[in-house]
Amino acid sequence: MIPEDQYARIIEALPILCVDILIKNPKGEYLLIKRARKPLMGEWWVIGGRVLKGETLENAAIRKIKEETGLTVGKVQLVGYYEDVSEANRFDFAVPLHSVSVVFLAVSDSREQVVLDYQSSDWKCCADLPERFRAKLVRATTLLPPDSILRSSTEGIPLP
Repeated sequence: MIPEDQYARIIEALPILCVDILIKNPKGEYLLIKRARKPLMGEWWVIGGRVLKGETLENAAIRKIKEETGLTVGKVQLVGYYEDVSEANRFDFAVPLHSVSVVFLAVSDSREQVVLDYQSSDWKCCADLPERFRAKLVRATTLLPPDSILRSSTEGIPLP
């Protein structure tokens, strides 16, 4: 764990790298949690949190799913990224929290029971994502140039 005074200096100088995960059930609904801590305390949101040093983004997403919901997923798929600057942070530091989240999709079968950790007070499944999240989500496909630029003239293999 990073000492609070050191973390304050970090968030004052740098954005924090995070993962956010869109967990879908077999009905196509998203699992949302009600945040019990700042930032976004009291709001319905997606699962996510900081990436640890030496941890891959995919492993961070799988870890956060397990920690925050008790669910086990085998793999996650890249969706895009989400960036936000929030005046509130859980330490009440006098600096805004700038976070950059790499967003993943995971599918969960409904057989496992959701078990929340201390960071959330409730959960629900919903057809739509929170408006603030949808408004700032940049999908990975919008970042790629057209297929014709990505293929060589001799290969002609389209990307997925």
